[in-house]
Amino acid sequence: MEKDKVPQDNVNIFGGKLRVLKYAVDKDGSYIKVPSVGWDTENIVLAQAWDAINENTEAVRKKVLAGELSPISYYMEKQMLTVKMLAQYVGYFPFRVRWHLKPKYFKRLSQEQLKKYARAFQITVEQLTTIE
Repeated sequence: MEKDKVPQDNVNIFGGKLRVLKYAVDKDGSYIKVPSVGWDTENIVLAQAWDAINENTEAVRKKVLAGELSPISYYMEKQMLTVKMLAQYVGYFPFRVRWHLKPKYFKRLSQEQLKKYARAFQITVEQLTTIE
């Protein structure tokens, strides 16, 4: 793709604020880096992906409010973390994190354990324990 043909459709989901690096060919035939706000098709797919992520997050939030899951589940979904990733952040084995996803075991967590999870999610313990 030539430098002047790199898509610059300013109608993306981030209002043109997010730029993606594309590679293009300049007039000398050399590859150069060109920032792009994307093109319509790419922006539509990205918007659909974010809609799906937000729907999943909302579904998990409702389960937390219903008492089916612990708040850890909500923040994991919100930050797109897996059990294995979160386990590495907090220094627990994955099976322990899976236990903590259940309200029964979440209620038994010590203040220090809650702090570990809160640090991993970059929130306060109060935010972790109260989902609105």
